[in-house]
Amino acid sequence: MNFLQRLLSQPKAETTPARQAADKNSGQETSFTKDLSQLTPGLHVGKLSDIGQVRERNEDSLYAIHSLLQHNVGQEWFGLFIVADGMGGHQKGEVASSLAVRTAAECVLKDIYLSYLTNNNQSATNRPINEVLITAVEKANTVVQEAVPDGGTTLTIALVMGHSAYIAHVGDSRVYWFNQGTLKQVTKDHSLVQRLVELGQETAEGALTHPQRNVLYRAIGQGTAMEVDIYVQHLPPGSSLLLCSDGLWGPVKNELLREIIGTSGNPQEACQRLIAAANKNGGEDNITAVMVSIGIEN
Repeated sequence: MNFLQRLLSQPKAETTPARQAADKNSGQETSFTKDLSQLTPGLHVGKLSDIGQVRERNEDSLYAIHSLLQHNVGQEWFGLFIVADGMGGHQKGEVASSLAVRTAAECVLKDIYLSYLTNNNQSATNRPINEVLITAVEKANTVVQEAVPDGGTTLTIALVMGHSAYIAHVGDSRVYWFNQGTLKQVTKDHSLVQRLVELGQETAEGALTHPQRNVLYRAIGQGTAMEVDIYVQHLPPGSSLLLCSDGLWGPVKNELLREIIGTSGNPQEACQRLIAAANKNGGEDNITAVMVSIGIEN
């Protein structure tokens, strides 16, 4: 288990400040000569988290691990990516998001990744992927409730195996899918304003400035019964998956998200530019982005 302990030892969000990038790009936009279509075959990952311009601490957490599994019938990429946005103040949000990420990562790695590596097909933990993801979120919910009674967090997990992404989602962190210039929001926000939009009592434009836009009706640590949204997204060559907290998608609207992703040479560059844009537009919240791109196959 030393291997697993090492993997779980540093799941906290990277805190490398993106403000330097924001300052650098505050003037003329840099011209890029490459885009994601130039990526080599395989899985390419970018990840970055920033405190923003206003908050005193970063209550976001992220986790990212990816590897290439070689077996007798070929090879398959594996990746586990998690974003959590904590809430509660007085460091409770920071603790809640970190606990949720660590707990969920441990469950998925044990039940899917390590089981896959050992080819132990008779193992009782060899369960359907969606079931494992739901269990991971439920366990994270229990752990946060017990350890941080007044805290809470969003939790969004993307498990990438080959050309499929299995997504578990609670809260208002988001997953976007990008392919050939098209940007699609995969997850649905569990916020009060989103519910108002669905009921026809608020417009999508009005929701962006609604005074209760950050109030969630579903989050980790906020109740004993946990309903988890599950999605499966196909990832063809050339496509990308973006996980992010509301500190990114709030100030950076879809059109700018699409433009930045489409004109970045690799996922890390995209994350840096996205966070720089969020800071440039106010940076009122912590900002976290994890981006996964599938390179073009020969």
